[in-house]
Amino acid sequence: MRKNVSALVAGLIFGLGLVIAEMVNPAKVLAFLDVSGHWDPSLAFVMGAALIVTAVGYRLVWKMRQPVFAAAFIVPQTREVDRRLAFGAVLFGIGWGLAGLCPGPAIAALSFGGAPAWVFLGAMSAGVAMFDLSPLAAPRKQPVAA
Repeated sequence: MRKNVSALVAGLIFGLGLVIAEMVNPAKVLAFLDVSGHWDPSLAFVMGAALIVTAVGYRLVWKMRQPVFAAAFIVPQTREVDRRLAFGAVLFGIGWGLAGLCPGPAIAALSFGGAPAWVFLGAMSAGVAMFDLSPLAAPRKQPVAA
């Protein structure tokens, strides 16, 4: 239960940060991608801040013997970059550039009822379901506890 509550709190803090930084506004994201027009560099600062917080967090967490609410750390077994991963990253980037939304900000945008967020999440959910049913879906590897 405490694990779920801590995940909820972390998600709410993340969502609040996205709202405060206006990353739930597709126009803001698209302005960042418009380097030849009215470029808005604020997304770069949001990403930079996220990298700093992540780097500090990892340094602190890896000094711990075990997670606070779990028996062991779960770490992926492979760090291999294959075609499927690269294709997925490119597809994600194209979708992000076209819609100005990615999953986290789209979920946070639901809080104020924007139709684009609902359409985006519906399309994303349909795409995930179709992929899971496709022959391209590989068996999922189970992470190993560290």
